[in-house]
Amino acid sequence: MSQQQPVVVVGHVPTPRGRAALAHALAEAERRGARLVVVNSSRGDALVDEEYLQGDPLRRLHDELTVSGIPFELRQPVGRDAAEELADAVEQTGAEVLVIGLRRRSAVGKLLLGSAAQRILLAVDCPVLAVKGPPAITT
Repeated sequence: MSQQQPVVVVGHVPTPRGRAALAHALAEAERRGARLVVVNSSRGDALVDEEYLQGDPLRRLHDELTVSGIPFELRQPVGRDAAEELADAVEQTGAEVLVIGLRRRSAVGKLLLGSAAQRILLAVDCPVLAVKGPPAITT
């Protein structure tokens, strides 16, 4: 009986937190000898979603993943919340770990806006690696 290749799932957006999550996910996939599933989703409820990759940014991501040498799949679902899409990807692939990027927000901001990270933590059954992007530079 052959054993399936392990899977690492990462939620990716083209922001510092997204790049940090991707870097950690690539390192995890390499360490585990895993396939990487990159999820870049959009709710589809805005005319322009700056976090949904298209055109040159999408090609650059594809090139970066190809150069890494790690087997990967890039998913770009449209229509549901990112937390739901990530939970589905984890369930469908049997992922060993999910990597997400966190943005810095105040306690009041978290209370008023909710937290996608919290929804993800409650929805998935695998370990979650939460990565903060580099600190904002203030002058």
